[in-house]
Amino acid sequence: MGNRIDTTFAHLKESGLPAFIPYICAGDPSLSQTTKILLALHDAGSDIIELGIPFSDPLADGPVIQSASQRALEAGATTQQVLELIQSFRTVSSIPIVIFTYLNPVYTYGYEDFHHDAAQAGADGILVLDLPPQEAKANRELAESAELKHIRLIAPTTPPHRIAEITDTGDGFIYYVSREGVTGERSSLSGNIEKQVATIKQYTELPVAVGFGISTPEQAASVAQAADAVVVGSAIVKTVAQNLENPDLASKVRAFVKPLVEAVKSV
Repeated sequence: MGNRIDTTFAHLKESGLPAFIPYICAGDPSLSQTTKILLALHDAGSDIIELGIPFSDPLADGPVIQSASQRALEAGATTQQVLELIQSFRTVSSIPIVIFTYLNPVYTYGYEDFHHDAAQAGADGILVLDLPPQEAKANRELAESAELKHIRLIAPTTPPHRIAEITDTGDGFIYYVSREGVTGERSSLSGNIEKQVATIKQYTELPVAVGFGISTPEQAASVAQAADAVVVGSAIVKTVAQNLENPDLASKVRAFVKPLVEAVKSV
């Protein structure tokens, strides 16, 4: 069987539809709730899920996701438990999962072991926010495994020669960060998303996903007109934070995500 990420994008391309990719932090507010939220995201029509591994120093993330990571760690979530959660989730869903993480949890676990165990658990890809491709090449112990798709990040400030280098080592899809700074909701989108996506596509045939700052159906629909996928993270994590004690937490997440999915699919 081919990688689920490739298969998903191939099917969507045939249908002329962009993908919707939500992000949540594993273990927030608990691992058992995370499983329910994953099912809710699947039921809402998500195409691929980004699952964050909680980390104590998430420098690229804004306060919403930082707080989620802290809650997960305080609840006792570990990297091993996140992999076990994915393995359990695989018994009920085949939706592609991309692990969203920093290098430290992976390195602490054991770089090669993590890739193998994550793939065996049922993960399909990995995005390591603070590991530039050239660093992975320069360190033999960070040699990348073919068992997981390595998703690359491109920022608004990335020059053309770097775009060429990054896309050349990318796999699965390219994640274009539509704004400088940390993750978080924004009242307005960057005005040059369409131009930037077109520039990236000059260097790769990989699908281009756009994220950072997208929080409303209107914004999601706007981005979907230019991108192959729309990523929403902080707005979903904020919905989790607002319903921590709610026994219907997963239903609240589904209700929030459903209109976003519908907006993306309506373009």
